[in-house]
Amino acid sequence: MLGILGKKVGMTSIFLEDGKNVACTVIEAGPCVVTQIKSKETDGYCSVQLGFDDKKEKNTSRAELGHFKKASTTPKREVVEFRNFEKEVNLGDILSVADIIAEGDWLSVTGTSKGRGFQGVVKRHGFGGVGEATHGQDDRQRAPGSIGACSTPSRVFKGMRMGGQMGGNQVKVENLEVIKVLPEKNVVLVRGAVPGAKGGYLIMTK
Repeated sequence: MLGILGKKVGMTSIFLEDGKNVACTVIEAGPCVVTQIKSKETDGYCSVQLGFDDKKEKNTSRAELGHFKKASTTPKREVVEFRNFEKEVNLGDILSVADIIAEGDWLSVTGTSKGRGFQGVVKRHGFGGVGEATHGQDDRQRAPGSIGACSTPSRVFKGMRMGGQMGGNQVKVENLEVIKVLPEKNVVLVRGAVPGAKGGYLIMTK
């Protein structure tokens, strides 16, 4: 499985050769450094660890500093493992977007969705509310309504759709087409939207 780390820049739209205007997400992909190579003999499985985006040494623990020093690179903010990496790499190698992604590829993009805080059932689960404010219903338009039975079972079942924390979850969007790759700027444009806010880290796999 080939992959690379990136950061969401924002969204734009471009014209294709047939004249269609499509919405695209601009992603800064790489360059990534190979910070560790795991093998079945030493670790029990095969994977390649990539690091992306520099951070200051004062914000890095000594254990992490030693880890990055083995790869002869500066400390990285985001470090992710890719199982069964389908490319021969060595410790300390630098992978650019052109090494992994080409125009016309289809990607799966994983990111952290925007945090929405505590939300009610209308926004969180798409409830329609209770309809017209009649029969004494004063301010209950967005209320969840009944959430359980009466004396049997005398409780609310687990998994009941109610208000609560929304967003801030790991979300994976599959089958996004690569519209354009700009290797000199380490930028890739994918068709459609990807999870997360601007500046959020993304994991792209093929």
